[in-house]
Amino acid sequence: MKKLVLIIMITLFGFSAQAQTKKNKNLKYTTEVNGNCEQCKKRIEKAAYGVPGVKTASWDISSHQLSVILNEEKTSPSDLNKAIAKAGHDNKEFKATTADYDNLHSCCKYVRE
Repeated sequence: MKKLVLIIMITLFGFSAQAQTKKNKNLKYTTEVNGNCEQCKKRIEKAAYGVPGVKTASWDISSHQLSVILNEEKTSPSDLNKAIAKAGHDNKEFKATTADYDNLHSCCKYVRE
């Protein structure tokens, strides 16, 4: 009887441990985002901060790298990339719609691939 209870407990513990995949509350994520200038920087960072769970966001004009720290319990890198594309800036995962790109200021219109 004790062995049966022990087996059941071990089995239940194994299932509960498997079901819990811990999400990172401070995921450091970097991606390339197209843009040209200080206005792009402000727009990209504003779009990033508009995504729930984004804690920090910094886009470098010369390297086109967006570095963020985000809470995976609230958002994902994919959600972040969608928001950046919606703001008019292509990235590795999503391309901005023509309408969103056309809304950019003339100095912000980067060469699209």
